[in-house]
Amino acid sequence: MPKIYGTGVYDFRRHRVAEYPVLAEAPSLMEKPSHSKPASDFPSSITLTDIQRDRLTRIAAENWAVTADSEIKKPFSSELVKEIYCSELRRVMILEVSQYLENYLWPNFNPESSSFEHVMSMMLMVNEKFRENVAAWICFYNRKDMFTSFLERNTSLERDVIKLINCTYFEKSKFLQERSLTISEKTNYLLFMINAFQSLEDEIVSETIMRLAGLDIGSACHMAIELCLNEKLLKKWKRVVKRVKDTSKQGKLTEFSTTVEANFLRNLMLEFLQVSIQDLSFGFDMEVFPLKSYEDGSVVDANGIEDIDDGCVLYCERFMEFLIDLLSQLPTRRFIRPLVSDIGLVSKCHLSALHRHEKGKLFAQLVDLLMYYVGFEIDDHKGRQMTEDEVLQAHYRRFQAFQLLAFKKAPKLRELSLSNIGAIDKGDKLLRKLSSFSLEELRDCACSKLKLVSKDDPWSGRVDFLCEVMVSFFEKQKSQKEAINALPLYPNERIMWDESFVPSINYYGEGCLALPKLNLQFLTLHDYLLRNFNLFRLESTYEIREDIQEAVPHLLSYINSEGETAFRGWSRMAVPIKEFKMTEVKQPNIGEAKPSAVTAEITFSISSYKAQIRSEWNALKEHDVLFLLSIHPSFEPLTEEEAEKATVPQKLGLQFVRGCEVIEIRDEEGTLMNDFTGRIKRDEWKPPKGELRTVTKGEVDVYKTFSILMRRKPKENNFKAILESIRDLMNETCIWTNRPDLLEKVDFKDTFLDAAHVKESFQNYQVYFVNPDGSDNFQPSPPFRIKFPTDAKRRVLYVPSNETSKMVMEHDSQKVELLVEAYIPPDPGPYPQDQPNKNSVRFTPTQVEAIISGIQPGLTMVVGPPGTGKTDTAVQILNVLYHNCPSQRTLIITHSNQALNDIFEKIMERDVPARYLLQLGQGEQELETDLDFSRQGRVNAMLVRRLELLSEVERLAHSLQLPEDVAYTCETAGYFWLLHNHNNPTFVQDRFPFKEFFSNTPKPVFAGISYEEDMRSAKGCFQHLKTMFQELEECRAFELLKSTVDRSNYLMTKPAKIVAMTCTHAALKRKDFLNLGFKYDNLLMEENGYARLKRCILIGDHHQLPPAVKNMAFQKYSHMDQSLFTRFVRLGIPYIELNAQGRARPSLATLYNWRYKELGDLPSVRVKDIFLKANAGFSFDYQLVDVLDYLGRGESAPSPWFYQNEGEAEYIVSVYIYMRLLGYPVNKISILTTYNGQKLLIRDVINRRCAPYDFIGLPHKRPDQLALNLSEATAYTDRCVEDKGPVQLISGLEEMAELVKYQIHQVYQARAISHQLGELSASEEDRINPANEGIGSMDVDGIVSENENMDLAPNINSNGSESVSFFIDKDEDM
Repeated sequence: MPKIYGTGVYDFRRHRVAEYPVLAEAPSLMEKPSHSKPASDFPSSITLTDIQRDRLTRIAAENWAVTADSEIKKPFSSELVKEIYCSELRRVMILEVSQYLENYLWPNFNPESSSFEHVMSMMLMVNEKFRENVAAWICFYNRKDMFTSFLERNTSLERDVIKLINCTYFEKSKFLQERSLTISEKTNYLLFMINAFQSLEDEIVSETIMRLAGLDIGSACHMAIELCLNEKLLKKWKRVVKRVKDTSKQGKLTEFSTTVEANFLRNLMLEFLQVSIQDLSFGFDMEVFPLKSYEDGSVVDANGIEDIDDGCVLYCERFMEFLIDLLSQLPTRRFIRPLVSDIGLVSKCHLSALHRHEKGKLFAQLVDLLMYYVGFEIDDHKGRQMTEDEVLQAHYRRFQAFQLLAFKKAPKLRELSLSNIGAIDKGDKLLRKLSSFSLEELRDCACSKLKLVSKDDPWSGRVDFLCEVMVSFFEKQKSQKEAINALPLYPNERIMWDESFVPSINYYGEGCLALPKLNLQFLTLHDYLLRNFNLFRLESTYEIREDIQEAVPHLLSYINSEGETAFRGWSRMAVPIKEFKMTEVKQPNIGEAKPSAVTAEITFSISSYKAQIRSEWNALKEHDVLFLLSIHPSFEPLTEEEAEKATVPQKLGLQFVRGCEVIEIRDEEGTLMNDFTGRIKRDEWKPPKGELRTVTKGEVDVYKTFSILMRRKPKENNFKAILESIRDLMNETCIWTNRPDLLEKVDFKDTFLDAAHVKESFQNYQVYFVNPDGSDNFQPSPPFRIKFPTDAKRRVLYVPSNETSKMVMEHDSQKVELLVEAYIPPDPGPYPQDQPNKNSVRFTPTQVEAIISGIQPGLTMVVGPPGTGKTDTAVQILNVLYHNCPSQRTLIITHSNQALNDIFEKIMERDVPARYLLQLGQGEQELETDLDFSRQGRVNAMLVRRLELLSEVERLAHSLQLPEDVAYTCETAGYFWLLHNHNNPTFVQDRFPFKEFFSNTPKPVFAGISYEEDMRSAKGCFQHLKTMFQELEECRAFELLKSTVDRSNYLMTKPAKIVAMTCTHAALKRKDFLNLGFKYDNLLMEENGYARLKRCILIGDHHQLPPAVKNMAFQKYSHMDQSLFTRFVRLGIPYIELNAQGRARPSLATLYNWRYKELGDLPSVRVKDIFLKANAGFSFDYQLVDVLDYLGRGESAPSPWFYQNEGEAEYIVSVYIYMRLLGYPVNKISILTTYNGQKLLIRDVINRRCAPYDFIGLPHKRPDQLALNLSEATAYTDRCVEDKGPVQLISGLEEMAELVKYQIHQVYQARAISHQLGELSASEEDRINPANEGIGSMDVDGIVSENENMDLAPNINSNGSESVSFFIDKDEDM
C-alpha cells in the first residue's frame, strides 16, 4: 500500500482563488496566512456585523431574503444572477447565509431557459453547503422531477469540452472565443461531481448520477475483457445496447457512442490529460505550465519551470480526488476501473511533468493513492474481499500467461519465460527484461497481444509509457496485511513534524488532501479498517506532537558548562531522566532486521513536584505509553530571523522521539508499584517510598541520548491499544453465518404495566388475551407472554422496521391477530429478598417497538433524541433478554463511564441477580451503589455469599436432623442437595419437610386458606432452596481457584451474564480478552464479532456529540467526525426513532425537536408540577442574552484556540449568585460553556466571588436583557409558566451586580436580626434561670456578628484577571 500523505506546506489561498470564477482584481475578504491567529483565519473572520453591512445582504433583502418584515420582492432577474456570478460569487459564504440557492436560484431554475451562470451558481452554492457540512440536497425535494433536469443540464456543460478536445488547433482558437469553462469553473464542476458521488444515499441524486458510472460507459478494451469473463454482465450489456438501439429508432439518438453516459467520464479523463501532461511532442496545448517550444521532442525538465498556474494544479488534484472517490465505492468502481486501465491514466500521471515538479507533490501523493485503489484486493462484480491466497494465485496466473506468450511470440524474452516468477515479478527486474524490446515490439506486445493499451492512444508511441503500463500490470503488489503490519504504532520525529503526513493548518475544506475518506461506503471490511487505521494513526500523531510542543518548552533546556543538556524549568507532563540503562535486547523475528523487543530501566525524580502532580506520576501502571525525548538545544539562542525560519524541532532542540510501554514501575526501595497482575496481594500493598522512580519499559530503539520522559493524559493516551486492535482485526479471518431464527414467543416480564398498556403498544393488531391453556382471559393482568404471527413456513412476521411486516400490514384489510398470554408467575420464595424488582416505566409504543426489535436476533438501531428514554429502553432489552435467553451473555459498550454507570444503575433495579453483573474499567468507582461490581469486588462478593449459603445449608441440615458437616464445601453441599432433593409434588402435599428451616420468614409460609395457595407457597419455598444451591454450585469454582487473578478471569468468562465496559477499555484489553476466551452472544452499544454473535443493538443519536477530532483536515476532509451509527443511518439501514421526550418542558424542547422527525412530549411533561410551575425569580423559562463588551473588551484569545469573554463570565456568575440567594440548590444549577478558556475563566470568577460565602458555594445560559421577577424571594412559586409576573429587565453587568449586592445585604440583615433575637432570648432565660450562667451563647449561623456591608461589584481595576472582592464593613447599628 502507498503511504498516506497529508498536506499543510501549501498556501490554501491559491485554492480559494482557483475555485471561484472571479477576476484577480475582484474585491476579496481578508486573507491571512494559515499560521495567523485562529480568530482571523478564513473563513471564520466574517462576523455577523460584517454580513449585515455587506452589499450582498442588501441585495438579498430586496430580491430573495425571507425576514419577519419582508416586503414585496423584485421579480427574478437573470442579469442579477450573472452580475453576482461574475463579481460577487467569491463571497459565497454570505450568499449561503441569505439562502441564495433556496429562495432565488432553485425556484427560478428552468432547464431550457436558465443561463450558464445560473447553473454554475447553483453548483457553487451546493459546494459551499458541503464545505460548511450542512444538508445540501434538501432544498431540491420540492421539485424532484426538475432536479433530474438540473443534473442532466450539469452533465451537458461538458459538451463544450468534448468539442474542444476533438477540434484542431485553428478550430480551437475560434471556439475559445465563445463561452467555455475556465479552469476555475472546471475545478468547481469537478467538486460538484465529487459531492454528488459522495451522496449516493440520496435517491434524487443517485438515480441520475449513477447513470454516469454505470454499464453504459463500457466501450473500453478492458471492459470487453470483463464482459467475456462474466456471463451475467454480458447479458446486462446486451440489454443496454438494445435499449440504446430502440431509442435510436425513435429518432432521438443515432448511435451508442454519442450518449452522454458513454462519453462523460472518458471525456473528463481526456480533458484532464490535456491539462496535466506536459509533453509537447504530441501536440498537446498545455495549461499547467507556460507554452514553450521543444523542437527535439525532449521531456520537459519540470523543476526548471517557475511560472505555474496554481489553478491548473488544483484542477489536477481535484480530478485525482474525483477518481479516487469513484474507485473507493463499490457501486461506481466496477465499471470505472476498466476505463481507467484502458486509458492508462495512472501510468500517464506518473510520467507527467506535474508529477515530477516540486509543486506537484500533493498531486504525486494523490496518484499513489489512486494506484492503490486501482489494484485493490476485491472482486469488483461480487463485492467480495479476495483472500491473500486468491490474490497471489491471480498474480501467478496472470504472469504465467505472460510467460507463455513470451515463450511463443517473443524470443527476446525467452529467459523471462523460463524464469521463476518470484525472481522476476519485481518492478525493477521486470523493467530490465523489457529494456531489450524495441518500440515496435513493445507496442505490438502491449497493444495487440496483451491489449493493455489501445493502438490509437497517442502515448502508445512512447517506450517509457509502454514499459510503465506493463510493469504496473505484472509486478507483484504489496498486500494489505503486509502494508499495515509494516507500519509502526509509535510515531517518531520524522513523521511527527512532516507536514506531508500530519497537516497542522486550519483546514476549512478549501483544498484537496491525499487522505482516505470515511464517507458512506467501503469496498471491504479490510478497506474500512485500513482507512481507520491510517487516519487514527495520523490523528494520534498530531495530538502527541501538540503535547510535546506544550510540555517541552516549560523545561527551559540549555547547555551547561560541561556541554550537557540541563533544565531550568519544570513541566507537569515531562520530567528529566536521571538514569537510562538497557537491560535486554531480544533477537529479531524471522524476516526482520530490528530487535523484537528492547527493555530498559529509566530512573527519574519527582521531588520538585507538588503532591497532586506526584500522585499523577505515581499512578503510572503497566501498559501505559510514555515517550522518550532526546533534547540538545543550540548553545546560543536563535536570532529573530532564524526563529522564523526554524522548524519546531529546531526551536526545541529536539533530536529524537520514541514511544515505549511501561512493564513495571518501582519506588526508591525497589518495591513494585501499581501491580494488577496478582504478584502483590491487596493487603500487602504499601504506599511508595522516596522520590525516585524506576520504570521498566519495552519497545525503545534509540539509546544513550534520551533526556526527557513525557507522559500524556490517560484518557487521551489509548492510541496504541486501538491501533493494535485494528491491526489484529485485519490479520484475522471473519466468519459470516446466517442469522438465527426469530423468537416466536417472548416473555416480556414486567415490560407492560397492565392490559391497557399492551393494547396501546399494539394499536395496529387485534390483541387477544388468553390463559396458558389457550382459553380466553377477560381479566388479564401482567406479566404477559406474546406470540408473534407467523407465515406458512413458520417464519415470524412481526419485526419492527421490517419490510415483510410492513407489507403484511399494508395488504391485509383486517388487523392481524396477536395472542397475549397472561400467566401467574411461580412464587419466588417466602423471604423479601426473593421478590423480584419490577419496572415502573410505562413504555411508549415506539419504545416497545425498540424492545421487541432488540430481543430478536440481528441488528437493531435505536435513535434516541434527548430525554426519550434511551437508557430505560436499553435496560429493559437486557432484562427481557436475560429471562428469555438465560444461557446467553451480553456485552455492553458505551463511550463514557458516565453512560455506562447510568445503564448499570438501572439494570440493578430490574430482576437481574447482582451475581451476573460485571463492570470492567475505572467507571465502577463512580457507581452510586453499595455493591462493588468490579472483578475484584464480584470475586469478594461471591466468596462472602458462599459463606452465607453454606451457613444456610447447615441450618437446613439441622432442620432435617442430618449431620451438619454437609455444609463444609460447595461440593459437599451439592451432594447433599442431590441426595435429599424431594422434588416430588405428592411428597410436598403429604408432608412439608422444611417447616423448621422456614420458621424465620416474616410471614407464615402457609396461610391455611386453600390447598392451591399452600401448594404455591410450598413450591416457592422449594424454589428458594433450588436457587440457593444453584448459587452454591456457581461458587464452587472459587474454592478450587486460589489466586485472585484466576478467580476474576473465571468470573468474567463464565458466570457473568451481563458485562459492561467502555469502548476505550475494550480496546485496551481486547488481546487479553481473546487470550481468556471471552465470548458473548449479544452486543449493546450506546452512543454509539464473530460466529456466535446473535444480536447487535446500537442505541444513540447521530445528531448529538460527534466524535472529537482535533485536526481539522482529518475532521472535514476525511470525515473522521462521522460515527459508524451516522453512517448506518445514511445507508438507509432500518432504525427506530423514539418520538416522545420526558426530560424538558415543551417550550425548551422546541429548541431542538425540529431536528427530529416527530419528536413530541410524554404526558408527564404536561401534567407534573415540576414542568408547569415557573422558575422562581425568572420571567421566562429560557433566554438568549447578548452580553455587550465589558470594559471595552469582548471575546479574546490569550493563546490560540483559548477563547475567553470577561463580560460573559462576570454576567453568568452574577446570575448564579442571584439564583443561590433565592434558594436554588447548588446541585440543581449547571453552567455550561463551549470553550476551555471560558470554563477556566468562569471557574476563577466563581472562586473569587462565591467561594468565601457559605450560603452561595461553588456550582448555565446568553439575552440582551435578563428578565427577572423580583417579587419572588424563594425557590418555590405557584406561578405557571405562561404567567410571566412583574418583569424587571437587567441590561448590564453593573445593574446585575448591584441587585446581587442588595440581595446579599438583605441576607446579612436577616442573619444579624436572628443573632440578636437569639442573644435576647438567651439573656431572658438566664434571668429566669440563673443556673444557666457560665454556658456561653452560640453563634446561630456560625458567622461573625459584626456590621456587614459588602460590595459585590467586579473590581474594575482588574487587568483581565477578573479579581472580584467582597468588602465587609462594621455597622454600629447592629
